[in-house]
Amino acid sequence: MTSYRNADPRPPIMAGAPPPPEWRVPRADWDRAPWNRWSFQHVRELLPTVPVRRAARPIGLASDAQPVDDITFDAVSGTPMTVAQLLEETYTDGFLVALGGKVVTEQYFNGMRPETLHLLQSVSKSVTATVAGILVGKGLLDPLAPVTTYLPELEATAWRGATLRHVLDMTSGVRFVEEYTDPDSDIGRTDIACGWKPAPTGQGMFPASIWEQILGLTVSEAEHGARFSYRSIETDVLAHAMQRASGKPLAQLVSDTLWSRIGTEEDGCFTVDSAGYALADGGYNATLRDMARFALLHLNNGQCGAEQVVPAEWIHDIRHGDHGLFDAYGRDYFPNGRYRNQFWIEDASRTTVLCLGVFGQMVFIAPEYDMIAVKFSTWPDFTNGDHTKNTIRALHAIAAALGPA
Repeated sequence: MTSYRNADPRPPIMAGAPPPPEWRVPRADWDRAPWNRWSFQHVRELLPTVPVRRAARPIGLASDAQPVDDITFDAVSGTPMTVAQLLEETYTDGFLVALGGKVVTEQYFNGMRPETLHLLQSVSKSVTATVAGILVGKGLLDPLAPVTTYLPELEATAWRGATLRHVLDMTSGVRFVEEYTDPDSDIGRTDIACGWKPAPTGQGMFPASIWEQILGLTVSEAEHGARFSYRSIETDVLAHAMQRASGKPLAQLVSDTLWSRIGTEEDGCFTVDSAGYALADGGYNATLRDMARFALLHLNNGQCGAEQVVPAEWIHDIRHGDHGLFDAYGRDYFPNGRYRNQFWIEDASRTTVLCLGVFGQMVFIAPEYDMIAVKFSTWPDFTNGDHTKNTIRALHAIAAALGPA
């Protein structure tokens, strides 16, 4: 079995007391199909994690439920597709859309519930960078400062001479191969360094932590600021700088400055490596509703109620920052897109931004429509261009159907 859709019979993964061996999630493949359909909702049962504390007083989400399943759009294939078909074909676990600050649809699949935490993968990058913006507003970080201002050890690495802005926008010249299906690539080694995967026996030495991997990256392949190249390790460099500047571990930073201040209902959690480092590049877990609160915070220019949680200048910089670098991979998804402050810009002439994670995680923030959306998924593959593009097309169709006339 490669995987199963929501309409298919659910296999008995981790069912029974104890589960039979053939249905236990394998340690080396827990994030691969079909196991990820179970594991992305049960990360705390598989890996060490650290909590991120919720708000003392949750803020409810206003509701204005409306039917969306039959809304139709033109899929990438050229054929009509309904929202319901999209949710089925893209292995959806949770889907929420809010217009005008009110939730118009909130749907759960594959055993997920409102209180269930789901692995965010690289959406974690945008959560981390939001907290970085808070630290910039407090004067603890300066995007124009050299990375070595905060992490002097990196003078001996390929980040020598790079600024925090280069790291935020993934424009440093550091060589880091982000080849998800190659276990010998740099990102494959990250899986081992962060504790997600066991080190293979008899295949040499592997970094024992993310910090150790960062210190081992000494090869440059471009001048800093000369190109955009998506590399997860940049977020981990950012997070280590945040920790040094604040004197707090990342999970506490996220809780104190963000998660506890936006009305969240549930604790989040990060996976942690052997050094106790919370994995900034992909290890955050949260509920669908709480990620909707995160999206609404961005939609509302960093405000939650009367409190300015994130500086409005940081939100503006994400949407309009002076950053023109992109690459062919990014332009395939977003022909006039950009990447800024660990967010994807759908079109540089507009203000819609996205947070994206492998296996189908998405947060969509569209000021043009006064709309946000969150989609959790468990695709069989790390990336799928058609699934991503069709989801975005569906969201535009929902906005057109339900938004102001």
